[in-house]
Amino acid sequence: MSNGNIEMGDIHWLMDILQNIDVGLVVLDQQYKIRLWNGFMESHSGISPQLAKDKNLFSLFPDIPEQWFRQKAEPVFQLKTRTFTIWEQRPYLFHFKNYRPITGRATFMYQNTSIIPLESVNRSIDHICVIIYDVTDTALGNEESHRLRAELTKLTRIDPDTGLLKHDAWNNEAERELSRSQRTGTPSCIALLRHPAGTTTPQQRQDLAQILTKTLRQTDLATRIDDQHLAVLLPASDEGDVRFFAERVRKMLARQISNHSSVNLHAGIARAWPGFATVTHWFDAAKSVIPAEHSDPDHVIQVYEKPSTE
Repeated sequence: MSNGNIEMGDIHWLMDILQNIDVGLVVLDQQYKIRLWNGFMESHSGISPQLAKDKNLFSLFPDIPEQWFRQKAEPVFQLKTRTFTIWEQRPYLFHFKNYRPITGRATFMYQNTSIIPLESVNRSIDHICVIIYDVTDTALGNEESHRLRAELTKLTRIDPDTGLLKHDAWNNEAERELSRSQRTGTPSCIALLRHPAGTTTPQQRQDLAQILTKTLRQTDLATRIDDQHLAVLLPASDEGDVRFFAERVRKMLARQISNHSSVNLHAGIARAWPGFATVTHWFDAAKSVIPAEHSDPDHVIQVYEKPSTE
């Protein structure tokens, strides 16, 4: 057997490996024409190597962002350096469907991509090789871990009775907001709300919590204090803003309770004055002005006045 025959055999084996390896291999020239397209790419794209050969990558796959890909590939041609893209940066290069049974809930294949320079006999870089790795299992496992951590965080931060923040988590946020408000001079308020029924049933607390959820801005945070009271932190809001907010909640609650327009949702409002050393002082100020249960309907929303000594 001659050396030539051995070399031809080696090439045959190499081509067999390239066609059957469980990663995608695409060789591109400097005009981004496809020079090699292996079995992995054919299997997932439905495009044969014969059809792909000499086709422009961006014409064959118009969903590939050309400018972004060129920014990745040009340094490989010019500097002879490899580049990498992981699925966290971009979920995929080629939009292939996911057919793997274990990760069947994914609609597409997550991919990591490597682009490597291919040196010719004269040591110039006329071609690059794009390697596509199917990392769907890893990506979904990572996303599931994030989801479980988020669920755990939710369980530790959310009150199951109302869906609002637990008091400890709310208190930590209020501490930060008190410090920020005092540092910047931006007004922020706490509103302590008492349901007109006084001590409430779980359903009544859930109803009021749902109304709050519909009314709050993204920056506002509500918590359950006890069976009578809910507290709301309203950053970047003055007393007038919070009066309007409390009255809106009262009207929404009145419509829910058999259109009873005289529902008296009691509210004590306190601004984050400089004299408050802690959230406890801030909260106690709002609590100190919350009206009595049988207050005059015209005085069910009261505002803590800044002491003259502050």
